[in-house]
Amino acid sequence: MRSLASIAAAGIAALAAATVAVNGAQAQGAVKIGLIMPYSGQFADAATQMDNAIKLWVKENGDTVAGRKLEFIRKDTGGIAPDVAKRLAQELVVRDNVDILAGFVLTPNAMAAGDVSQQAKKFMVVMNAATSIITTKSEYMVRTSLTTPQLNGALGTWAFKSAGLKKVYSMVSDFGPGLDAEAAFINAFKAAGGEIVGQVKFPVANPDFSAFVQRAKDLNPEGIYVWVPGGAQPGAIGKAFAERGIDARKTKVLGQLELTDPNAIKSMGEAALGMTVASHYDGAQENELNKKFVGAYQAEFKRLPDYFSIGGWDGMHLISEVLKKTSGKTDGEAMIAAAKGMKWESPRGPISIDPETRDIIQNVYIRRTEKVGSEIKNVQIDVVRDVKDPVKAAMKK
Repeated sequence: MRSLASIAAAGIAALAAATVAVNGAQAQGAVKIGLIMPYSGQFADAATQMDNAIKLWVKENGDTVAGRKLEFIRKDTGGIAPDVAKRLAQELVVRDNVDILAGFVLTPNAMAAGDVSQQAKKFMVVMNAATSIITTKSEYMVRTSLTTPQLNGALGTWAFKSAGLKKVYSMVSDFGPGLDAEAAFINAFKAAGGEIVGQVKFPVANPDFSAFVQRAKDLNPEGIYVWVPGGAQPGAIGKAFAERGIDARKTKVLGQLELTDPNAIKSMGEAALGMTVASHYDGAQENELNKKFVGAYQAEFKRLPDYFSIGGWDGMHLISEVLKKTSGKTDGEAMIAAAKGMKWESPRGPISIDPETRDIIQNVYIRRTEKVGSEIKNVQIDVVRDVKDPVKAAMKK
C-alpha cells in the first residue's frame, strides 16, 4: 500500500503539471497567497507583527496587481511544528490551489514547507526564518528578511577592524540559531585577526546566567559576544551582567538585535547602556521611507513595527513587483526568474535579491545603546554595506 506521504507527493506533482497547463487560462483569476505562520502559541506576536505589515501593504497599495486580485489564505502552525507546516503547505497547494507560499517566522517550518515548494514548483517567499540553508530547500524560494550569519559575520569583522577588539569571550544558547550565530561571528572575527579566549554554551530553557557571566568576567576579556533568543532572556542576561559588575561601556558586550530590542532595554534599564548589536532594521531608522512606514503602522495598529514587520512588508513588495514583471503569470519558473537580481529601496535601506542564491543582500547596521534625553535607545554608530550571506558566499568559492 502506498504511504500517505507518497500519495501527497504524487498529488502535488500532478497538480504542478496541471497548474502550468492552465496558468494562461486563469490569468484574470485571483492570485492566491498561502500564509503559513504561528498565529497562536508563544510566537504569535511575531506572526501578528509580520501579518500587520502585510495588511498595511495591501491597504496602502491596493489588492490588485497586474490585473489580478490578491487573495490570502492564512494557516496556523501553532509554533515550531515542521510536520504541521508541511501538511498545511500540501493542503494549500493541493486543495486550495495557491500560487504562492509565504510567511514563515520559524526555520523548521520554512524548511519543511520548502520541500513542498520544490515538488510543486511553487514560488515561496520567506519573510523571517533566518537560518542560512533554508533557501537551498527549493529553487523557487526567495527570502526578504535576513540570515543569522549575515548579521553576526558582519559584526565579527566590525568588532576587530572598527571597534579595535582583539580578544573576545563567546557565550550563546545551545541550539541551532545560537550555534549558527556564534560560528559566523567567530569565523569572521578570527579571519580579521581576533582571538576567542573562551566559549560557553548554556541551555535554551530557563538558564541561570550568573555562573556563566562570572566565568566570562574571570577571564577579563576586552569584549563578550552574546547570543540568546528574543523574549525574556536578553533582559535576564543583562541583569546578570550588572549583578556581576560587568559594565558594557568598558567590557564591550556584542550581540544580535534581539539583545537590545525595546522590551529588553526596558527590562535591563541602565545595564543596557553600551551594548552593541548588529541589525538589519530598527523602527528608528533615519530615512523618509521608514518615517512614512512607521507612521502608517502606528496609526493602524497602535504599536511600532519591528524586524518581523519589515520582512512582511518587503515580502509583499517583492511579490507585487514579481507579478508586474511576469504580467500576472504565477508559474514558479517565471516568478523566481523575475525575483532574481531585483533591487529596491526599503524602509530599512537599499536591498536586493542575490541572483545566484535567491537570498537577500542588505546593509547591516551597528547600533549601540545610549542615553537619548531621558530614554535609553539604540543609536546607529556604523553601517556595513551590501552584505551577502557569508555561508553561501563561502560555498561558492
